[in-house]
Amino acid sequence: MVKTTPSKALIIRFNLVCLSIFLSVYATLLLRPPSPVYFNNAASLVRCSLHECHDKEEKSIKMKAVLEEAQVKPESPKKHKTKIKMPSFFSEIGKGMKIGMVNMDEYDVSEWSTNGETTPIYFEKVSHFFNWTDLFPEWIDEEEESDVASCPEIPMPEFAQYESMDVIVAKLPCMYPKEGWGRNVFRLQVHLIAANLAVKKGKKDWKWKTKVVLWSKCRPMMELFRCNDLVKHEGDWWYYEADVKRLEQKVSLPVGSCTLALPLWEQGIDKVYDLSKIKRSVTSMSKAKHEAYATVLHSSDGYVCGAITLAQSLLQTGTKRDLILLIDTSISTAKRRALATAGWKIRFISRIRNPRAKNGTYNEYNYTKFRLWQLTDYNKIIFIDADIIVLRNLDILFHFPQMSAVGNDQSIFNSGVMVIEPSNCTFQVLMDLRDDVVSYNGGDQGFLNEIFVWWHRLPRRVNFLKNFWANTTLEARVKNGLFGSDPPKLYAIHYLGLKPWHCYRDYDCNWDIEDQRVYASDVAHQRWWKLHDGMHERLKSMCRLTKKRRIELNWDRMKAGKLGLPDEHWKINITDPRKSGSLLMD
Repeated sequence: MVKTTPSKALIIRFNLVCLSIFLSVYATLLLRPPSPVYFNNAASLVRCSLHECHDKEEKSIKMKAVLEEAQVKPESPKKHKTKIKMPSFFSEIGKGMKIGMVNMDEYDVSEWSTNGETTPIYFEKVSHFFNWTDLFPEWIDEEEESDVASCPEIPMPEFAQYESMDVIVAKLPCMYPKEGWGRNVFRLQVHLIAANLAVKKGKKDWKWKTKVVLWSKCRPMMELFRCNDLVKHEGDWWYYEADVKRLEQKVSLPVGSCTLALPLWEQGIDKVYDLSKIKRSVTSMSKAKHEAYATVLHSSDGYVCGAITLAQSLLQTGTKRDLILLIDTSISTAKRRALATAGWKIRFISRIRNPRAKNGTYNEYNYTKFRLWQLTDYNKIIFIDADIIVLRNLDILFHFPQMSAVGNDQSIFNSGVMVIEPSNCTFQVLMDLRDDVVSYNGGDQGFLNEIFVWWHRLPRRVNFLKNFWANTTLEARVKNGLFGSDPPKLYAIHYLGLKPWHCYRDYDCNWDIEDQRVYASDVAHQRWWKLHDGMHERLKSMCRLTKKRRIELNWDRMKAGKLGLPDEHWKINITDPRKSGSLLMD
């Protein structure tokens, strides 16, 4: 048999086919969109320090992509952009100054040299994969039972390489009216850079003030640049003489609620955090005269008993601060006297209507809480809701700035206990924004969370919510153990759902209503009644049931029995003397 040899033409054609197949496959792989796994996990990558992640080899490929994307590249002038004009008041600030320029483009700052020497501040722009929820997670392991809470790092300039500056000028991002515009990490980053520069490099006058000029189409964050410090506002320009000591405390706190502003433990170890320095500062009597606890009652007298019990619980902790109660005319003279006897200093106010609330609804006048900012004879106020009792001294909270509070859910704080700083101009800002700001829950908590988006997390022990969302035996055992601990482990208990004074003392009446059972705890209920029982008889008389409320309680017990609710609280024999007709209020 004769062996045939393939022709050269055939070999060439075969090689060309192979090459074309290879190129097609290569092009497909090259042009294919990146794996969604990377994008799904990108947020988790920035939960650690960006600089640390950059150094760790096991995360080098993905983190390198995040960091490379984040590099700030100076923009060249673009014809379609409008040049930002220098404000007319700038020449009044001074001449021959050293001016730090943050986030300003070259074509924006060309004319500034007439007033002095400009210094651009270089920094690494935060990655767009960095989300607000990375800074403000819904939950952190406060007790460090399984992990040590930590915050991601927002890139900052190398401050040491810059000289002192007479004024800091910054252009702030503003995405208003885009939804969520206030919770923008890049916006926060530029604010923090300007604030840190003011603290570390800004020249201070004899009042420890430093000059900061901000360009922004929306109001700069009041959490950092207080309206009290605003000197001039011209168009999109805002000129502040910032209080350096206040700013210094602010920038020294965690960058978000990703870790506690008031730690429970020394970092990373099971050792109680040393609070001695903070305690010394809050025990100063000169400071105590300018600080107070406060609550608000309006529209009805349904919380008078709660406010009386709150005052008594505060006094039992040994605080020397004033107790301020804001009330309207819905509170009768007899009940005002009882409230004063309980320890409150009473101030009368007019209610503030929520323009988005319907007539006659529970939240119609809940913006009355804004009146707290008018207590300007005090430097700080710790607001406490009237459905809370305090078990341990809370004076240490006066060390912390506005807005300090306990986390609620998602990225928001609970307004039941919060540290605020009274200010007439802050009050006016709140009033001016009533029509524009949409509250997620229709109330003051939702509104305030849109104003103070950058807040500081206090331990949940400070405002421990009485609820059982998980509805597990373990959750009930742990929480009831905390509610009943003696000496107390909690600082305060927040009674969600039906209030103890609106129930028979025999058990928590939240058990009798199906959609309220998540708030039911007989242990917490009895804790409140123990405090009540220690009060003077005149004060206890303000906690009697009304005839209407007794009818409602008995109706709920009957319904619970018909439904056969398994806990069988509805079977408990009622011994509460307040059920007697002679002890009922009209």
